[in-house]
Amino acid sequence: MNKIIGIVLIVIGGFLIYKGVNRQDSLVGKVNSASDSVANSVDGGTRTPTHTVWIVGGSVLAVVGLVVAARRSS
Repeated sequence: MNKIIGIVLIVIGGFLIYKGVNRQDSLVGKVNSASDSVANSVDGGTRTPTHTVWIVGGSVLAVVGLVVAARRSS
């Protein structure tokens, strides 16, 4: 059962990474990055573009999936 859950987490993580990279390269992603950069410089906030959150979240999910799939069941 652990291997199935691990594989599902890896697939979902890969999908999130794929969506994040596609959004990063799109016009919407570039506008989002530029507007966050301008807003951060104006008020000193710490905004993060959406595509960065998707890439980091997908990476974490994929690593967790690898750990879960690699664990031996007791």
